Amino acid sequence: MSCSVARPLDSVTVSSSSATVSGIGPIPEAAPASLCTREPHVPADRLVAEMVPPPRFDSVRFETYIPDPNQPSQTEAVRVLSGFAAGLGGAHATGAGRRGFLGFGRAKAPKVPAGPRGVYLDGGYGVGKTHLLASLWHATPAEPSLKAFGTFVELTNLVGALGFQKTVQTLSGHRLLCIDEFELDDPGDTVLVSTLLGKLVDAGVALAATSNTLPGKLGEGRFAAADFLREIQGLSAHFRALRIDGEDYRHRGLPEAPAPYSEEEVTKAAYATEGASLDDFPHLLAHLARVHPSRYGALTDGLKAVCLTGVEPVPDQSTALRLVVLADRLYDREVPVLASGLPFDRLFSEEMLNGGYRKKYFRAISRLTALARDAKRLVEH
Repeated sequence: MSCSVARPLDSVTVSSSSATVSGIGPIPEAAPASLCTREPHVPADRLVAEMVPPPRFDSVRFETYIPDPNQPSQTEAVRVLSGFAAGLGGAHATGAGRRGFLGFGRAKAPKVPAGPRGVYLDGGYGVGKTHLLASLWHATPAEPSLKAFGTFVELTNLVGALGFQKTVQTLSGHRLLCIDEFELDDPGDTVLVSTLLGKLVDAGVALAATSNTLPGKLGEGRFAAADFLREIQGLSAHFRALRIDGEDYRHRGLPEAPAPYSEEEVTKAAYATEGASLDDFPHLLAHLARVHPSRYGALTDGLKAVCLTGVEPVPDQSTALRLVVLADRLYDREVPVLASGLPFDRLFSEEMLNGGYRKKYFRAISRLTALARDAKRLVEH
């Protein structure tokens, strides 16, 4: 299927210096960008360099986390994680045992005592797990190059780009590896991640992860978990689980998300907003199938807003999972999303929302709704 952007406005007139859209005045000369025309290529060294908390979490700290007073587990999580960070001094934190890029030229890290080498934050979407994980990264007493932060998908993509052994070599000199949105969606990932984390623990790397599923129950509802019970139990042994209860903070005490706008309103806003993209939603979904999910972050480079027309239910699970990754990258980068068509809470079918990936889909709905709320100003202004 060929890719196309949303239908241009009939009311746009272009002069030699600027364009004007009826009702909103002068706009930038250039038409909006299109995600459908972007096919970024991301080198492996960029994948490693970008393993830091995303821009949305640059400034978060334990002190800026606001626990729900009705949920004592949130306050307890801050206490436990603060102590965990304070205890992560040692050889790696001062550089001993550190390896260069791809792991060459430095001494092997020492073995560490047996027992859990990580913390595992379990809770529903929107309780602030990523905020806490990023705060742990910032609080850990080690230079940034000795700490890695990425989503589960980004970690598996790194293995795909570097190969398993080079990934082990690259990360084994780190003091801390933070894995956000930890998910095991197929048997191959179960074995891959279990083996990888086991080797990193042996090398002295501390682990921290967030997920919506307790580590002993990873894989439930997705594949025959009993066939991989040994690997799943091995993963669980690396973590101390912390349960974080609460409601989705993205919607706690906030007004309802704005209803979708008309196609004309979305298109006008795209033309009036410098750095915005404008795409037809079904064509964007088709384009995502041609871009590896590891490149979705690069796909959004430089964008100040994403404008979508014709939002409709996603047609199948593979497409839905790709959209989840894109929603994560847009949320990480705080890119508002303005859309026409159906509201975001109708993106996924009832079958999808009741299936094994339901927590991913609810997270995507939560994040896209927050970004839609952020986009309201594009129309108001």
